[in-house]
Amino acid sequence: MNNLQRGLSCFLVVLSICFSIYHPQFPNSFQVLARSLKENATDPEIFSELFHIPDSFKKDYKEMEKNFKIFVYPHNTDKHTTACNKPTELGCFRSEGYFYHNLNHSRFLTKDPEKAHLFFIPIYCHSMSPEEKSKKERAIAVQDFVKFLISKYPYWNRTLGADHFFVSCSEVDVAATARIADRLKNSIGLMCSPSYNSKYVPHKDVSLPQSVQPYAYTEARNIEKNRTMLGFWSGVEDSYIRERLYLTWEYDSELYIEARDWPTSIEQGHWQAREDFYNSKFCICPGGPQLDGFIAFAIHYGCIPVILSDYYDLPFNDILDWRKFSVILKENDVYSLKKILQDIPKQTYESLQNHTFMVQKHFQWNLSPVKYDAFHMVMYDLWLRHHVTKYRY
Repeated sequence: MNNLQRGLSCFLVVLSICFSIYHPQFPNSFQVLARSLKENATDPEIFSELFHIPDSFKKDYKEMEKNFKIFVYPHNTDKHTTACNKPTELGCFRSEGYFYHNLNHSRFLTKDPEKAHLFFIPIYCHSMSPEEKSKKERAIAVQDFVKFLISKYPYWNRTLGADHFFVSCSEVDVAATARIADRLKNSIGLMCSPSYNSKYVPHKDVSLPQSVQPYAYTEARNIEKNRTMLGFWSGVEDSYIRERLYLTWEYDSELYIEARDWPTSIEQGHWQAREDFYNSKFCICPGGPQLDGFIAFAIHYGCIPVILSDYYDLPFNDILDWRKFSVILKENDVYSLKKILQDIPKQTYESLQNHTFMVQKHFQWNLSPVKYDAFHMVMYDLWLRHHVTKYRY
């Protein structure tokens, strides 16, 4: 066995040297294979090439699993937590429900606030309360709830909320937090589709990846020859860049760009969007509302995301190296989009797609959380931020 291990190690070293002549940003499939085998000999559950600093991640992740503690503020369980207890019924905001559900059943939870590293304010359990209430009424309920916690418990005032965090994805959440923005300015926000020109603060707040239902797909779909379409986007022209994308490439034969509402659920009987993701090499992700949703679908179906936005903080951006599994462009690149994609070398495309498959596990939400899945990656993001909590008067 020892001789076999030494032989394999020598083979991987030689293989790495042989292919080191290629540009490091664009490893071919042999480089990907060699590096994956080498890195995962010590930790088969992650692909180290996807991370900025894999050794630090592995070390810090273990420490987080062992020590990280979260205190969840008490709230009215008989009235407000119906939505929290049914994460799969929240539509495009399922990730909020999954996060709360996973946290509430995890080893990270503590009932002793003195042992907590961070404090969670479950505002969305209130914002998603009975539908007979208007958005304004629910936003006011959230505002009153936060003010009540601040006045009743002493923990907020110790750091002016810098060691507190909340989730803000739905319109009600956003409206509610806007009403108390001055109080929450130091707290960590877990936000969907965050952009730099909003209330989102990079390196303080966290970009929350959107949930995608675990639709079944076959390995045959992952074969390159089955992806005959160069690029795909379908959606509403509700941002400047989406409008530019549609007007520029609407009638192109290789880029399938369509302006329409597209379904988020196969259960509704809509199969076309699913087929388009399967058949495309690249999925165009232009900036605008629910950008995180399109990115999540692209990764789920093994379609390389093309980020076409100047103001968007990618999920786990400080952990994962997005340039290994996506193409990141400026909005002005929309006019030369087709040429940019056509000029990507075959070996580069293969590397990007292999990495897209590898990274899928880190964006998957589960009712029972799994090591390195979306829930644990979000927790790791919070773990990093708790070390540098700062507050402003």
